[in-house]
Amino acid sequence: MKLSLRPLLLVAVLSLCCIQAFAEKSDRNKPMNVESDALRFDDLKQTSVFTGRVVLTKGTILIRGAKIDVRQDAEGYQFGLVTAEPGKLAFFKQKRDGLDEFIEGEGEMIEYDSRADTVKFITQAQLRRYRGATMNDEFTGAVIVYNNTTDVFSIDGNTLVKGASAAPNGRVRAMLTPAPDKAANKPAVPPLPSPELRSSPTMDGGPK
Repeated sequence: MKLSLRPLLLVAVLSLCCIQAFAEKSDRNKPMNVESDALRFDDLKQTSVFTGRVVLTKGTILIRGAKIDVRQDAEGYQFGLVTAEPGKLAFFKQKRDGLDEFIEGEGEMIEYDSRADTVKFITQAQLRRYRGATMNDEFTGAVIVYNNTTDVFSIDGNTLVKGASAAPNGRVRAMLTPAPDKAANKPAVPPLPSPELRSSPTMDGGPK
């Protein structure tokens, strides 16, 4: 089912939920850049293996991990698998389209598919939404899939995805903050000034 980010009263423990996110649209057309301590490149297979403090950027997208395997197909689409260091989580961040808001997430593994325009967090998956520097919403589950084409997050707490571990109790946990009340933030309209009173030479105000 689809859930808006606005309602405050949502079930905090779900087996599956989807959240509309509105990611930065221009990111899908930006080049992918990767930095690391070491690189193994196979030109024939069009594959690259980056290891050691890997940092991937693509427009407003930022991904960090210990290792990333990248493959590019004949049409130029990139496919990446990011692996975290033991005991740590790989990291993802992206700006929301036209807003001062960011989505960031973590997982033991992150899969990136530029053809499908999706990012998948696998095992200990976490997702957070920030307005400016303030965190407003937080979600955890076994697997989180972010679809940049449909602008939807799907979160699964008890998944059959290969290599993923189920979330605690096989459930999704969600913490949502209500959207700011725009009416409450609008400046008060000052009252209109009272009409100016003028003296009159007669009781009825007419000519004498």
